[in-house]
Amino acid sequence: MSQLELEADVLILGGGMAAAWAAISAAREGASVVLADKGFVGTSGVTATAGPGHWWVPPAQREAVIEKRYQTAYGLAEKAWMERIIDTTWRTLPQLAAYYPFSVDGQGQTYYPGVRGPEYLRALRRFALASGVRILDQHPALELLTHPDGSAAGAAGYARLDRRAWRVRAAGVVLATGGCAFRSGLIGSHTNTGDGYLMGAEAGAELSGMEFSAIYTLSPAWCSTRTLPYTAARFFDAEGRELDIPPPLADRAHHQALAAAMLEGPVYADLAEAPAALKPILRRIQPATVAPFERRGVRVFEDRFEVKLFGEGTIRGTGGLRVVDEDCQTTVRGLFAAGDAATRELIAGASSGGGSPNSAWALTSGLAAGAGAARLARRDGRRAGSRALSMGRAGLRPSAAAAPVDEAAAIRTVQAEMLSYDKALWRRRESLEASRARLDAAWTELALLRQAQGLDQVAARETAALLATARWSTNAALARNESRGLHFRADAPETSLEGARRLVVGGLDTVWTRYEAPAGRPLAAEAAA
Repeated sequence: MSQLELEADVLILGGGMAAAWAAISAAREGASVVLADKGFVGTSGVTATAGPGHWWVPPAQREAVIEKRYQTAYGLAEKAWMERIIDTTWRTLPQLAAYYPFSVDGQGQTYYPGVRGPEYLRALRRFALASGVRILDQHPALELLTHPDGSAAGAAGYARLDRRAWRVRAAGVVLATGGCAFRSGLIGSHTNTGDGYLMGAEAGAELSGMEFSAIYTLSPAWCSTRTLPYTAARFFDAEGRELDIPPPLADRAHHQALAAAMLEGPVYADLAEAPAALKPILRRIQPATVAPFERRGVRVFEDRFEVKLFGEGTIRGTGGLRVVDEDCQTTVRGLFAAGDAATRELIAGASSGGGSPNSAWALTSGLAAGAGAARLARRDGRRAGSRALSMGRAGLRPSAAAAPVDEAAAIRTVQAEMLSYDKALWRRRESLEASRARLDAAWTELALLRQAQGLDQVAARETAALLATARWSTNAALARNESRGLHFRADAPETSLEGARRLVVGGLDTVWTRYEAPAGRPLAAEAAA
């Protein structure tokens, strides 16, 4: 079958919350829009299995809420961005009522902030289609296209079901491809391999906040459920002794205490003291949470069960592509980032924005990126007649003679270096340098030798993206020689005054880092190598 060739004003890559909002926003601006996802838009990514809440704050309460949140950002967030996403979310969610059946609260009022993930994404798909968006399901993107001047020109990929290549020329491209959980087994995250980070970096984009990737979610040991509420949980060892575990809201301390116990042996959770109001409604608000217990014959609120920490990487971490303006444009003209593909330091700083802030960010950054891309297309035109350069390298175009590469071994290397509790939660220079060496060796082999065809290209590029994301995160963790938020250096446990600066990272074969002030003012370059 011949290659699929399309043109559009705006191309959105991704299929989750941010991607759908970006497509809707661009279409509302009058742009022709193509939305391409490696899965099926409406079931794709981590939101589809969750019950996301949104940062929903009445106007009179915003100043206090923003100030409280800002105090947890460790000097890396911006109050103006917090205000913007809260206000945009407040004004936008009610517009989905024609497609989504919002619940009613105890006072009989429509309850907008909390949604059921599967229905929410199906509603966004219908909203996008009604707005005139062309959706390409099962069309994973493999690489970006750029004009000779370096600006975005579209993307190319491979259609899984049609078994043919595709290529879309567009004036504006939005990367809404999600974050990277390093194949931890986190529910809904298998395809979240950092593809957008890799494609963006190949085109010249920079990343920020990648050191804030050491975060986990607690689930039953046999299956990630992501969202089971453990706020009232008690924890026990194999002998039935209760463990002293800080509350979940103390992210790092909570995870470190659990991880330390798990390194000693199995840990069991007891949810008998969960809020009484939660028990009868859990199935309705989180159906994906209940099913794994029922399959095992475990009574969620009555039986103790073994638990495990599943790595969330940059999904609940804050790192991602650096954005340089209010349209969420990256350092590459015409290339925008939204959702977990973009850094969330603007609203969360060094702490996790997981939960309602991240959902509000996905909505707002999607709207901003889609509208920004549409306005750029209106100003510049598609320039479809100009030459487009293919930017993909690792896994597609080897820099040496092609040869077999053990991709499974490369993925195991990523998992070993990024998900091990002792390496991620108690970082040290010695272990980080050892991780960097192993990751660099795996990257060099893949970049030099791997040349895939057809469907194999998708797997090869996912492996390359996993490796690239792990290398950026590791180099950033090495460069930030202090502890801040999610990033803990056991050999530098203090938080320094001069560390209240964003750390930018980039590069492929050679990774570089540099510090910036929170508002984006460049400071002296600092190499991690």
